[in-house]
Amino acid sequence: MNTLRNYLSVAALAVVSAVALWHGPIAQLPNYHAFADQGARYGIPHFADVISNLGFALVALWGACVLSRSAWKPALMHGRAGYRLFLIGLFFTAFGSAYYHLAPDNARLVWDRLPIALACGGLLAGVWGDTRQKSSAVFAAWMAVLAIYSVTWWYVTEMVGEGDLRPYLMFQILPMLLIPLWQWIYRSPVDDRLSYGVVLLLYAAAKTTEIYDHEIAAQLGTMTGHTLKHLLATLAAAVIVARLAARQRPVRH
Repeated sequence: MNTLRNYLSVAALAVVSAVALWHGPIAQLPNYHAFADQGARYGIPHFADVISNLGFALVALWGACVLSRSAWKPALMHGRAGYRLFLIGLFFTAFGSAYYHLAPDNARLVWDRLPIALACGGLLAGVWGDTRQKSSAVFAAWMAVLAIYSVTWWYVTEMVGEGDLRPYLMFQILPMLLIPLWQWIYRSPVDDRLSYGVVLLLYAAAKTTEIYDHEIAAQLGTMTGHTLKHLLATLAAAVIVARLAARQRPVRH
């Protein structure tokens, strides 16, 4: 039974890869850059979509403090390299996404998607190290390389008129699929599983608000769906960092 469980993650990766190959290239929506937030304030165009990225940087800095305080503690030792990559990606997401939303186009979108892919890959590597109790350094390095490849692949294919988002989307899908699976296989603490469950719900809500950007703007007036997406994604990242902080605290008996 344990052997079967150990192969489940490999099987899941194989199934997702097979579906991606079978489906063929996934193109970016033609109206992707037409966001609902068209307002300018204080000389900043698309003000809400730009400023709402600030939270990513603040959470990343909080996470950096958490990791620095636990430098000599065993709780985060194995996942440290992965979580460091996650925080680096999260920090630069604030700037890359803000830069993109100032004047949305494909060239700027590269600098939005690249740090997001790095953050997703880093989180995957961090949890891999945690669950297996092995150093995540090599895994994190590979995730960084593949994240860069995924965004480069999309941009190059987009430039030749056959845009393909599949490698980039894999970085969005695999953490949602593999992390709960690893936590189950390797019997992660219940608090870890519950925290990540909350993260999944928040991320799903964020993706939903992204899809209904204009509809939410029409209903709320002062808030667009994409701005709300940034806030929900920031909250999801904060839950991850809060759990990392909780794990390094000494257990009281």
